[in-house]
Formats: sequence, C-alpha cells, structure tokens
Amino acid sequence: MIVMMTVAAWLAGVSHVPLPLVQEANAQVAAGGVAPGAEDPLTKPIAASRAAEWLAPAKPEKIFATSYLVGFGGLSVALIDTGAGLVLVDGALPQAAPAILANVRKLGFDPKDIKFILSTEPHYDHGGGLAALARDTGATVVASARGAEGLRAGALAKDDPQLGYGGRWPAVTRLRVMKDGEVLKLGNAAITAVATPGHTMGSMSWRWQACEGAACKAIVFASSLNPVSADDYRYTAQASAPIVKGFEASYRKMDAMPCDVLIAAHPDNAGPGSYNDRPGACRAYVDRSRKLLAKRLAAEKAGAK
Repeated sequence: MIVMMTVAAWLAGVSHVPLPLVQEANAQVAAGGVAPGAEDPLTKPIAASRAAEWLAPAKPEKIFATSYLVGFGGLSVALIDTGAGLVLVDGALPQAAPAILANVRKLGFDPKDIKFILSTEPHYDHGGGLAALARDTGATVVASARGAEGLRAGALAKDDPQLGYGGRWPAVTRLRVMKDGEVLKLGNAAITAVATPGHTMGSMSWRWQACEGAACKAIVFASSLNPVSADDYRYTAQASAPIVKGFEASYRKMDAMPCDVLIAAHPDNAGPGSYNDRPGACRAYVDRSRKLLAKRLAAEKAGAK
C-alpha cells in the first residue's frame, strides 16, 4: 500500500535507481562489496511520509513452527525455514534491507541461506528492498507476471490506481514468475501462490502449512487489499472495471481459504498485533476491504470528492 500524498511530496522523497546502477551495485558486491562510506544505490532511503511509522523497530519473532517475522511495526516481512534453505516474504523499503538481514541473524539463521524472496506487490513499500536483499543473499525474487513487470521496471504499472503518485524504486534483475495456484517447493515447505488483484493487478498472496509435532496451521501472508488511489483516480471509471473485478475475485478466494494465521503486508490492516491468529482472520481482512471499496464506489457515484 502507498499512502496518499501530493505528487510533489512523493517526488521529493523518491529517487529513481536506473537498471545500470542496479547492475553496478550488484557488480560491486561481487567484487567484494560497496566501499565503506560509499552510498549504496540499492538501499538509498525513500523518504516517504510514513517511513518512520512503517519501519518502527520490532524484534524478530516466531509465529508458529518454522515460520517467523523479521520485519517492522508497520511492514511485515516473513521468514520460513524449510530445512533446505530459507524463504523470505516481501522486502519493505530500500533502506530496510540491512535491518531485515540483521533480524534473520538474530534468529540464528544465515542470510546466505535465503533461496527465494516472495513478492506481494510492485510498490516501493513492499518491493523497494528486494533488489538489495536479492543482491546480498543471492536469492531469486518470485512474483506474479504483472508483479514481475513492475519490479523489473522499478515503477508503478499504468493501470495502478496509485500511478498518479509517480516515483520509482530499485529495479530487480533476477526474477522467477509464478502463476496463481502454482506451488513453490523447497525442503519440507510447499508455498502456494494466490493471485489477489485489486490493490494492484499484480498482487500475490502466499500460503503454506506449518507443523509443530502433530499440530499444523495454515498460514497466509496476504497482499494489501486496500482500495487506495491517487486523488484523480476513479474506481467507477470504465477503465477501472478490471480492478474492481480483481478485488471481487480476491474476496471470494480469501473468504474460502484455509487461514489459521494471517500476516498482512501492513499489520494494522489485519487488526492489533503483528499477526492475526483469531478465528476468521482472513474473512475479517476481506470484509474490511469490501466495506472500504463499497464506500468508495458509493461516494464516487454520488459525486463526492
């Protein structure tokens, strides 16, 4: 999710990192790392208005079995120990990458064991840190086809409701595309890609089963479902019909999904706490979005600004 702000404020805080600079940064690490004191183009801070809130420090914590959180107070980042390597989910802002890897280490894991990084959406607050994380771990970033397009470009898609904000983030160069329902298998983990379009048409949620002894839980890392947009965007416009249909498809899918533990890309969207393990967590998450979208559509039809 990208918070609403003026285009001027957005552009003042965001720096475009062109592909050649990404390649140069990757080459620097391959040659021994970024020189001490030199600015790392892949972790150069994006000064978003809510960056301090999103990146509020949080201790890494175990969710259940071999599933953990290694992110922040306002941005979720998950870690899965598969027994044959680690899987990270989402990458937060560019400047967050070092703190994410530090949290991985605090749990006793080696970041070099991260094999895959799963992306929820091509927005700077969730995908901005992916380039640095992939470079520093050697992991492959995994996304939907539309999500991969945005990550390769480091820019919002032309049909993104938040396109009017503008801005860019470090491009991702090593990507694997997964389809809705496809399963990523590594060690003892089987992680299913769940297309959840709406917030962006490339949004992807991820679900897996975690077991501790005979007890197993279905864990869902949900992409943002907020119907947030730039000021001049209209969900009632004819061109926005695929977006609205995307939301509706996502609602149906998540309503029916096994969900013992919900991790939301922005934890406050799922309720209090860093994750939601109360009964009906995913349905409550969907209901929140459904009400917000209905309110937005009604307001637009009534001519409200």
